[in-house]
Amino acid sequence: MNKGLLKILILLILLMSVSTLSAAVDVKEMFINGGPFMYIISFLLVIMLIMAIIKYWQLSIKEKIDAKKFYLKLKGYIKNQQIDEAIRVSAQFKKTTLGFIFWSGLLGYNDGLKSGKEGIQLKKHLQNSFDEAGLQTIPNVEAGLFWFDIIAQVATLLGLLGTIFGLVNAFDALATAPEAEKTTLLTKGISMAMGTTAYGLMVAIPTMLIKGALQARADRIINDIDEYSVKTINQITYTMKG
Repeated sequence: MNKGLLKILILLILLMSVSTLSAAVDVKEMFINGGPFMYIISFLLVIMLIMAIIKYWQLSIKEKIDAKKFYLKLKGYIKNQQIDEAIRVSAQFKKTTLGFIFWSGLLGYNDGLKSGKEGIQLKKHLQNSFDEAGLQTIPNVEAGLFWFDIIAQVATLLGLLGTIFGLVNAFDALATAPEAEKTTLLTKGISMAMGTTAYGLMVAIPTMLIKGALQARADRIINDIDEYSVKTINQITYTMKG
């Protein structure tokens, strides 16, 4: 199935799920009865959405590059020992993590050639150039993703905490409230207990799904870097042997 079509299908399913949930539950009433915990969980929801948009832009737009096509283009220049041309092509993509690593690695290799290094020394210099660039930039690919786990866990725990407070209020109403007010206060307490738990989960579940999707994208970027960095280093090594 086409990736674009699959994304649209997933989006439609999510929209249908939200519509069904909204129809089944009076979200506004649940929010009003949920107490202060609803506002804290809502704040976490806003933070999560902002972070998701920023991270999506980084991983899917800023880091967008056809790794295989990029490597094959460089491979041709490397085979012909046109390192300066390979560096020029890499420099055009150095705003991406993959492009920066290749640009920095090839630049380091070229500096090693110009300094007169050869054989094992040149190979080590080449490997170190790629490793240094990788250590400098690869952590940025996954940076911040752990916050999605924290937000999901805190939202769930706040929902449970709201449940405890709601039950405490409900039992307190049974014990101390006037007879005429017991039913109303009991209903509010139970509504707060159930509402905060539901709302916490409504925030936590999408947060975990979004984090999973972003993590999968980050893993693909890192895998491409690992695969094509090794291939490029090997290709340069073969050229040196030749």
